[in-house]
Amino acid sequence: MTTNDATLTTVEYAPEHTPRLAWAELAPEVFKAMIRLDAAARKGLDPRLLELVKIRASQINRCALCVDMHSKDALAAGESVERIIQLSAWEESEHFYTGRELAALALTEAVTVLTDGFVPDAVYERAAGHFAEDELAQLIAAITVINAWNRFGVTCRLVPGHYEPGQHT
Repeated sequence: MTTNDATLTTVEYAPEHTPRLAWAELAPEVFKAMIRLDAAARKGLDPRLLELVKIRASQINRCALCVDMHSKDALAAGESVERIIQLSAWEESEHFYTGRELAALALTEAVTVLTDGFVPDAVYERAAGHFAEDELAQLIAAITVINAWNRFGVTCRLVPGHYEPGQHT
């Protein structure tokens, strides 16, 4: 229950679900490897861009834990609330983002949703026009890693709302 001081009303929220499986505790070597992979994938990437990419992939994959975590990390890195809110509609809100960010978001969507079985040439070329090859390789790695984290989160029904910025590294 939460009390809203402005109106002195009490709101009863739905109960928090329980995680299905504490996978990180049960597969600690895999978890440690994922932490190392995540650290390697983020090298050389702008932290704010990286968090935008992680939020967008997590929205697509419906990983509430990762949306919570990376929104908080983005805010801690200096990202604006407005730009985080607009991410779910970034294509209609392009004026909030740079060309580089838009290319990264398009690539994130293409890599995350492989319904056609490939990343379209136009999306890849757009990203390649904004990122040097080594940056592009890191960006692809970061997108791939957040998608892996998302799959652990949604499969194990990990619970959002308890994360504090910087806690995962």
